[in-house]
Amino acid sequence: MCGIVGYVGATGGNDAIDVVLDGLSALEYRGYDSAGVAIPTPEMTVSKAAGELSALEETVSRDELAGESVGIGHTRWSTHGAPSDDNAHPHCDEAGRVAVVHNGIIENYQRLRDDLVEAGVAFRSETDTEVVPHLIGHYLDRGADPEEAFRLAVDHLEGSYAIAAVVEGSETVYAARQDSPLVVGLGDHGTYLASDVPAFVEHTDRVRYLEDGDIARLSADSAVVTDVEGRPVDRPTETVAWDAEDAEKSGYDHYMLKEIHEQPSSLRQCLRGRIDELEGTVDLPELEAIDHDGPIQFVACGTSYHAALFGAERLRTSGVDAHAFLASEYASDRVPVDEDTLVVGVTQSGETADTLRALREADRAGATTLAVTNTVASSAARECDHTLYIRAGPEIGVAATKTFASQQLALALLAFELGDEPTRGELEALRDIPGQVQTVLETTDARAVAETFVDADAYFFVGRGYHYPVALEGALKMKEITYRHAEGFAAGELKHGPLALVTERTPVFAVVTGDGETARKTIGNVKEVEARDAPVVAITDGTSDVARYADHVLEIPAVDDLGASVLANVQLQLVAYWVANLLGRSIDKPRNLAKSVTVE
Repeated sequence: MCGIVGYVGATGGNDAIDVVLDGLSALEYRGYDSAGVAIPTPEMTVSKAAGELSALEETVSRDELAGESVGIGHTRWSTHGAPSDDNAHPHCDEAGRVAVVHNGIIENYQRLRDDLVEAGVAFRSETDTEVVPHLIGHYLDRGADPEEAFRLAVDHLEGSYAIAAVVEGSETVYAARQDSPLVVGLGDHGTYLASDVPAFVEHTDRVRYLEDGDIARLSADSAVVTDVEGRPVDRPTETVAWDAEDAEKSGYDHYMLKEIHEQPSSLRQCLRGRIDELEGTVDLPELEAIDHDGPIQFVACGTSYHAALFGAERLRTSGVDAHAFLASEYASDRVPVDEDTLVVGVTQSGETADTLRALREADRAGATTLAVTNTVASSAARECDHTLYIRAGPEIGVAATKTFASQQLALALLAFELGDEPTRGELEALRDIPGQVQTVLETTDARAVAETFVDADAYFFVGRGYHYPVALEGALKMKEITYRHAEGFAAGELKHGPLALVTERTPVFAVVTGDGETARKTIGNVKEVEARDAPVVAITDGTSDVARYADHVLEIPAVDDLGASVLANVQLQLVAYWVANLLGRSIDKPRNLAKSVTVE
């Protein structure tokens, strides 16, 4: 959700205001309802504004704050309180000595707020966050030093939080984590703090990931991590495997378009070292310890849920009892789970709150847990019994693209590991997918299709088997970045209600590959649409005769169904991108959305 940045600079380091504002720019995908900064030396200076980061930058003078070495900043995705200047972070105590930024939800904030109001504290915002600086200020008034006051305040909090705080006149940043990510960066000229590595990767690649219950004290030359009681905690220093250039646009108009075009390299990285074509095997040493022949349950949200549907379908093809569940509904659906179950959490960030909750429920029931994630040392990776990394590299655009494709391939590898062994032909097909994606990128007519249907009333997407999750994902991409109505359906379900919505102004995107029974049935559904005068866009490998019934065709190379679903999805990503581009939408920062959903 929200993005947090902190910095304490050493002699010869950068100005804090530059580090914080630049870091917020790198994290704006985490929220852009409002933004703010606090510089605590020599006296507390707080600036904040509703809207995107540019609104804050218009109110901040970098020249006036030049030379100051300590600061924190925040970019907000609203939970408690509407986007406004008052609700923007940082929040301060009444005396203006303490400034706090926060990601997450403080579940007991109302009780804490009531107690503080009864004690005479006046609140300025509607947020849950504001209780924190007032609590810190309360303990400062009672004689506690800043670190002790911070610890005492955090000890009162219930819920999920990543918190950073500064105190007037102090060259220290205090931080705490519970169910919300925070990472420390160790540089040659200062110490950094952020919700995610892109905020400071241009300055250092040495990081320490904080864990739940950690409290950190950042100074110019160190980061001391303890538990809430003050006992030292050792968090290893790791090296980030990518650099600042990976998180830049590299000449593309949008991160999303760049990341769509990065899919061939991301997919090669996902596969690298995991296929032994000579032996005809998939090699996933990180999963060798899994000895499982019981049911497999996938839990995920959003795009990752569509990847989970794909993974479950692939496993069922191998005769494995596998099903995908929405993580947000997993507990309330009372899904049967026990020690014979393998529960696979699919989460790009490894911090998705609903998915983490589902995995924890499964762990309490005795199940074996596996995280399929893109983020090293994320909560899911640390908490699960096993981890399979998708290796997609950093993804900045809010609408997931290359991570979905990498999830598809990683789950195909997982299915080969846990289900039937692959044939050499299947391994060769997997190996060829990155190059075939490149072919799609070089030959696509997606922009012309987008220009034809940019003014459509709605968009429908249909597919069967492996292509059903792709239809759902195609619709989600269209909704996320164009703000237009879009729905994905299993193709056979059109006649059970959705046909009532079909008109000449509702294009139907049909994924049809091969010429087997599944393709023939889908073509039958295409004919039903055609008979109602709806335009049809076929995403096809040309094997069947679906083009006869389509108004437009988006071609993909002829491959097996597994590979075809990856290629078809690339075409649909591009259609959504170009429709959004033609409509002038904020493609990388779609309204009301954030990259990593760390609250339930």
